[in-house]
Amino acid sequence: MIKLGTIPMGMAVAVAAAIPAVSSAQSSVTLYGAVDNALAYTNNQKGSSNVYLKSGSLESAKFGFKGQEDLGGGSRALFRLESGFNLNNGMMSDQGAIFSRLAWVALANDRYGTLTLGRQYTPYLLYVGAIGAAPMLTGATGAHPGDIDQLDVDSRASNAVTYSTPDMNGLQFSTMYALGGVAGAFSSGNTFSAALKYNYKTLDAAVGYLRVTNNAVAGTFSTTATGTFDQSPINAGYVSAHAVQYIAAAALYGFGAAKVGVNYANTQYKPGVGSLFTDTAIFNNYGVIGQYSATIAWTLAAGYSYTRATASNGVTNAARFHQFSFEQTYSLSKRSTIYLLEAYQMASGQTLSAQGKGHIVNSVAMVGRTSESTPSSNGRQFVGMIGFRHAF
Repeated sequence: MIKLGTIPMGMAVAVAAAIPAVSSAQSSVTLYGAVDNALAYTNNQKGSSNVYLKSGSLESAKFGFKGQEDLGGGSRALFRLESGFNLNNGMMSDQGAIFSRLAWVALANDRYGTLTLGRQYTPYLLYVGAIGAAPMLTGATGAHPGDIDQLDVDSRASNAVTYSTPDMNGLQFSTMYALGGVAGAFSSGNTFSAALKYNYKTLDAAVGYLRVTNNAVAGTFSTTATGTFDQSPINAGYVSAHAVQYIAAAALYGFGAAKVGVNYANTQYKPGVGSLFTDTAIFNNYGVIGQYSATIAWTLAAGYSYTRATASNGVTNAARFHQFSFEQTYSLSKRSTIYLLEAYQMASGQTLSAQGKGHIVNSVAMVGRTSESTPSSNGRQFVGMIGFRHAF
């Protein structure tokens, strides 16, 4: 330690001024985000066509802060705070929770890996979702029907502890446990996820597991459970599940200006005491995607997914969904993009309504995650959008 009284005053002032400058050079805080809006057309929302503005269609509208400090010896302190909002009315994505998207702090080391604490994405999403439809096709129209496999952006957990290994020649593993916080019932309301990914040259592959556990009263999924999942008419009969389990795998290969990928996911809604259904409901999802960079500015992408439920809970003609999704983007700059999105979905078969077992209804179409509360009135739905996204 330097004692200012043992050196000339001028030098002491110079040393004191230099100390915070060195510290500042080793740490940083960044403000970032995206503003995104689109004019959308849907041919059938509960029986009527609709023209409307859709916030966050290519990329979720959001802002956040991220930072790091170099601790020396290959170690770093990290943090991230992120909030979502609706560009058309200025409201937060989740009322009463300003940083509902992300809120975590982490300690990372080049040799030993990273430990992250707080509200964060699951390894299942970060590894498998990152090479599924999400990086090529926006969730608004490219997510699989109703985001039934939870591979779009909403796979987060609160009260979570995550450990991720360092990159080991392209191989990396991550596991997360989110504490339910229910006294006397350690497993109630918790979330567990684990995933493995491998990167070699232009090949990316990943497998992942996610289990979200309920701690709610009969007929609902608790808002205090650590994990969340998208709810829509596609899974309305099963949201009272005791637990929801996901297993998924994806691979993506690039050659020249093109990329092609395949993905598979198995989703299981497991009943418990008080659930409104009695048999495990299973949805299998198969997808293929492709992308082509036609020019420096133009990028084209397309995807197809097939989703099928298994027969259970009195449903013999199980629900089936075919979805075709397309995306064209034109980059005005590194941060500003004009885009076009189109998707068409065909639904058939039957499923349970929100009243549960004994209440069988015809399946309805609902493209991606565009209209969870306003599905088609039948088994067909088309959605088209033109929008503008600016990142900062």
